[in-house]
Amino acid sequence: MTASLQAPLSQDLFNHRADDIAAAGKYAADHGWTPATSSNFSARLDEDHIAVTISGRDKGRLGREDVMVVDYQGRPVGSSHRPSAETLLHTQIYQRFPEAQAILHTHSRVQSVASRLYADAGIVRFEGWELQKAISGHTTHESVIDVPVLPNSQHMPELMAKVDAWLDAGKPLYAYLISGHGIYTWGRDMNETLRHLEAFEFLLGCELDLRRLTR
Repeated sequence: MTASLQAPLSQDLFNHRADDIAAAGKYAADHGWTPATSSNFSARLDEDHIAVTISGRDKGRLGREDVMVVDYQGRPVGSSHRPSAETLLHTQIYQRFPEAQAILHTHSRVQSVASRLYADAGIVRFEGWELQKAISGHTTHESVIDVPVLPNSQHMPELMAKVDAWLDAGKPLYAYLISGHGIYTWGRDMNETLRHLEAFEFLLGCELDLRRLTR
């Protein structure tokens, strides 16, 4: 059974967002980016609520019953299920970026390795790659995209403070990596978010290959 929503939340809207999340989960799982029930996905419902994956569910086999509603403090709405432990990282992005409509967090091998390799530098810099144009706002390979690599923590406010500090320093944020963990990325709809995820996965793989081949 899907989440039972209270007015003014729309059941039809929830169903649509949950279906988007399930389709994204299958795509990510088919590419090997969500091992062992890892990862979490969400979509904005309105200015007070998001739809987010229930903790511990297989991301390659999601249905509407595997998605729940939470408010922007991460509290369940109309459900006794537990959301992802990292839900507040999602609500933070929705509050800081009004245009963000979907967020995908995955744990691919490429993302995990790159996050450890670049942890000391604190960023992965993409420069000169044609596929940078897949990231919204970038129209040339001559652009520079810095993706921060944040130290891992089980304490969500600590991770949130790191994201806030990056943004408060006036640095653009298209995605971020957590060391030994994975990537968070978002977009103006689920299709754009998936495009960003796939582009960053490709770009990280290129950087790893280049580093290995030029040592």
